[in-house]
Amino acid sequence: MYAFLLSTAVIFVAELGDKSQLMAMTFATRYRARDVILGITAATAIVHLASVGIGALLGDAFAAHQGTINIAAGVAFLAFALWTLRGDELTDEESQKAARARGLAVVAVGTAFFLAELGDKTMLATITLATNEGWFGTWLGSTLGMVAADALAIAAGVLIGRNLPERPIRYGAAALFAIFGALLLLEGLR
Repeated sequence: MYAFLLSTAVIFVAELGDKSQLMAMTFATRYRARDVILGITAATAIVHLASVGIGALLGDAFAAHQGTINIAAGVAFLAFALWTLRGDELTDEESQKAARARGLAVVAVGTAFFLAELGDKTMLATITLATNEGWFGTWLGSTLGMVAADALAIAAGVLIGRNLPERPIRYGAAALFAIFGALLLLEGLR
Protein backbone atom coordinates (compact mmCIF):
# COMPACT_ATOMS: atom_id res chain seq x y z
CA MET A 1 0.00 0.00 0.00
CA TYR A 2 2.91 2.34 0.77
CA ALA A 3 4.38 1.74 -2.70
CA PHE A 4 0.98 2.46 -4.26
CA LEU A 5 0.43 5.71 -2.37
CA LEU A 6 3.99 6.94 -2.80
CA SER A 7 4.14 6.22 -6.52
CA THR A 8 0.69 7.71 -7.11
CA ALA A 9 1.80 10.96 -5.46
CA VAL A 10 5.25 11.09 -7.06
CA ILE A 11 4.09 10.34 -10.60
CA PHE A 12 1.10 12.69 -10.31
CA VAL A 13 3.51 15.47 -9.35
CA ALA A 14 5.97 14.45 -12.08
CA GLU A 15 3.26 14.65 -14.71
CA LEU A 16 2.15 18.18 -13.78
CA GLY A 17 3.30 20.53 -16.51
CA ASP A 18 4.70 17.66 -18.59
CA LYS A 19 4.30 17.52 -22.36
CA SER A 20 1.97 14.56 -21.90
CA GLN A 21 -0.59 16.89 -20.35
CA LEU A 22 -0.34 19.12 -23.41
CA MET A 23 -0.80 16.08 -25.64
CA ALA A 24 -3.84 15.04 -23.61
CA MET A 25 -5.40 18.49 -24.04
CA THR A 26 -4.65 18.42 -27.77
CA PHE A 27 -6.20 14.97 -28.23
CA ALA A 28 -9.22 16.01 -26.14
CA THR A 29 -10.00 18.73 -28.66
CA ARG A 30 -10.22 16.06 -31.38
CA TYR A 31 -11.62 12.99 -29.58
CA ARG A 32 -13.97 12.28 -26.71
CA ALA A 33 -12.32 12.68 -23.31
CA ARG A 34 -13.23 9.06 -22.45
CA ASP A 35 -11.31 7.74 -25.48
CA VAL A 36 -8.30 9.92 -24.66
CA ILE A 37 -8.24 8.67 -21.06
CA LEU A 38 -8.56 5.03 -22.19
CA GLY A 39 -5.65 5.45 -24.61
CA ILE A 40 -3.53 7.15 -21.96
CA THR A 41 -4.36 4.42 -19.42
CA ALA A 42 -3.43 1.58 -21.79
CA ALA A 43 -0.14 3.18 -22.85
CA THR A 44 0.78 4.14 -19.31
CA ALA A 45 0.03 0.68 -17.93
CA ILE A 46 2.33 -0.92 -20.52
CA VAL A 47 5.20 1.56 -20.16
CA HIS A 48 5.06 1.54 -16.36
CA LEU A 49 4.88 -2.27 -16.20
CA ALA A 50 8.16 -2.37 -18.12
CA SER A 51 9.52 0.38 -15.86
CA VAL A 52 8.75 -1.44 -12.61
CA GLY A 53 10.21 -4.62 -14.09
CA ILE A 54 13.48 -2.84 -14.77
CA GLY A 55 13.43 -1.17 -11.34
CA ALA A 56 12.65 -4.42 -9.50
CA LEU A 57 15.47 -6.24 -11.28
CA LEU A 58 17.90 -3.48 -10.42
CA GLY A 59 16.70 -3.38 -6.82
CA ASP A 60 17.04 -7.18 -6.40
CA ALA A 61 20.42 -7.33 -8.11
CA PHE A 62 21.83 -4.65 -5.82
CA ALA A 63 19.89 -5.46 -2.62
CA ALA A 64 23.10 -5.56 -0.59
CA HIS A 65 23.80 -1.99 -1.68
CA GLN A 66 20.45 -0.44 -0.75
CA GLY A 67 22.08 2.64 0.79
CA THR A 68 23.88 3.36 -2.47
CA ILE A 69 20.65 2.80 -4.42
CA ASN A 70 18.85 5.27 -2.13
CA ILE A 71 21.58 7.85 -2.68
CA ALA A 72 21.42 7.32 -6.46
CA ALA A 73 17.62 7.55 -6.33
CA GLY A 74 17.87 10.75 -4.28
CA VAL A 75 20.23 12.27 -6.82
CA ALA A 76 17.87 11.16 -9.61
CA PHE A 77 14.93 12.85 -7.88
CA LEU A 78 16.95 16.05 -7.48
CA ALA A 79 17.70 15.84 -11.22
CA PHE A 80 13.96 15.36 -11.84
CA ALA A 81 13.35 18.54 -9.83
CA LEU A 82 15.75 20.46 -12.09
CA TRP A 83 14.20 18.86 -15.18
CA THR A 84 10.78 19.98 -13.97
CA LEU A 85 12.01 23.52 -13.38
CA ARG A 86 13.37 23.62 -16.90
CA GLY A 87 9.90 22.85 -18.20
CA ASP A 88 8.60 20.61 -20.92
CA GLU A 89 6.91 21.78 -24.08
CA LEU A 90 5.01 20.08 -26.84
CA THR A 91 7.03 20.58 -30.02
CA ASP A 92 5.37 21.64 -33.25
CA GLU A 93 6.01 18.18 -34.67
CA GLU A 94 4.35 16.46 -31.69
CA SER A 95 1.41 18.86 -31.88
CA GLN A 96 1.00 18.15 -35.60
CA LYS A 97 1.11 14.38 -35.00
CA ALA A 98 -1.65 14.71 -32.41
CA ALA A 99 -3.74 16.79 -34.81
CA ARG A 100 -3.22 14.36 -37.73
CA ALA A 101 -3.99 11.19 -35.76
CA ARG A 102 -6.63 9.15 -37.57
CA GLY A 103 -8.41 5.90 -36.99
CA LEU A 104 -9.56 4.56 -33.68
CA ALA A 105 -9.13 7.26 -31.08
CA VAL A 106 -7.96 4.92 -28.31
CA VAL A 107 -5.32 3.35 -30.57
CA ALA A 108 -4.12 6.71 -31.89
CA VAL A 109 -3.86 8.22 -28.39
CA GLY A 110 -2.36 5.06 -26.89
CA THR A 111 0.33 4.79 -29.54
CA ALA A 112 1.26 8.47 -29.26
CA PHE A 113 1.46 8.30 -25.47
CA PHE A 114 3.41 5.04 -25.49
CA LEU A 115 6.08 6.56 -27.75
CA ALA A 116 6.13 9.89 -25.88
CA GLU A 117 6.60 8.21 -22.49
CA LEU A 118 9.61 6.08 -23.45
CA GLY A 119 12.54 7.65 -21.61
CA ASP A 120 10.36 10.40 -20.11
CA LYS A 121 10.86 11.54 -16.52
CA THR A 122 7.74 9.65 -15.36
CA MET A 123 9.19 6.41 -16.73
CA LEU A 124 12.54 7.08 -15.08
CA ALA A 125 10.82 8.04 -11.81
CA THR A 126 8.83 4.78 -11.90
CA ILE A 127 12.02 2.77 -12.42
CA THR A 128 13.61 4.64 -9.51
CA LEU A 129 10.64 3.99 -7.22
CA ALA A 130 10.55 0.30 -8.12
CA THR A 131 14.15 -0.21 -7.00
CA ASN A 132 13.00 0.35 -3.39
CA GLU A 133 9.28 -0.39 -3.35
CA GLY A 134 7.09 -3.32 -4.35
CA TRP A 135 6.61 -3.60 -8.10
CA PHE A 136 2.85 -4.17 -8.09
CA GLY A 137 1.96 -1.21 -5.87
CA THR A 138 4.42 0.97 -7.76
CA TRP A 139 2.93 -0.09 -11.10
CA LEU A 140 -0.66 0.56 -10.05
CA GLY A 141 0.20 3.80 -8.28
CA SER A 142 2.36 5.21 -11.06
CA THR A 143 -0.29 4.38 -13.64
CA LEU A 144 -3.03 5.98 -11.53
CA GLY A 145 -0.90 9.06 -10.82
CA MET A 146 -0.19 9.69 -14.47
CA VAL A 147 -3.74 9.07 -15.65
CA ALA A 148 -5.12 11.30 -12.88
CA ALA A 149 -2.77 14.17 -13.79
CA ASP A 150 -3.61 13.89 -17.49
CA ALA A 151 -7.34 13.63 -16.74
CA LEU A 152 -7.01 16.78 -14.65
CA ALA A 153 -5.40 18.55 -17.60
CA ILE A 154 -8.17 17.41 -19.93
CA ALA A 155 -10.88 18.52 -17.52
CA ALA A 156 -9.22 21.85 -16.80
CA GLY A 157 -8.67 22.50 -20.49
CA VAL A 158 -12.31 21.75 -21.24
CA LEU A 159 -13.66 23.74 -18.29
CA ILE A 160 -11.54 26.85 -18.42
CA GLY A 161 -10.62 26.76 -22.10
CA ARG A 162 -7.01 27.80 -21.51
CA ASN A 163 -3.75 26.41 -20.14
CA LEU A 164 -3.23 25.77 -16.48
CA PRO A 165 -0.96 28.30 -14.73
CA GLU A 166 2.32 26.68 -15.73
CA ARG A 167 4.83 28.46 -13.52
CA PRO A 168 3.27 27.72 -10.07
CA ILE A 169 2.64 24.11 -11.06
CA ARG A 170 6.21 23.69 -12.30
CA TYR A 171 7.72 25.19 -9.12
CA GLY A 172 5.47 23.13 -6.85
CA ALA A 173 6.29 19.91 -8.67
CA ALA A 174 10.03 20.68 -8.60
CA ALA A 175 9.86 21.40 -4.86
CA LEU A 176 8.15 18.07 -4.19
CA PHE A 177 10.76 16.22 -6.27
CA ALA A 178 13.51 17.97 -4.30
CA ILE A 179 11.87 16.96 -1.00
CA PHE A 180 11.59 13.31 -2.11
CA GLY A 181 15.20 13.43 -3.31
CA ALA A 182 16.46 14.87 -0.03
CA LEU A 183 14.57 12.21 1.95
CA LEU A 184 16.07 9.43 -0.16
CA LEU A 185 19.56 10.90 0.25
CA LEU A 186 19.11 11.05 4.03
CA GLU A 187 17.86 7.46 4.10
CA GLY A 188 20.78 6.32 1.97
CA LEU A 189 23.33 8.05 4.17
CA ARG A 190 21.99 6.43 7.34
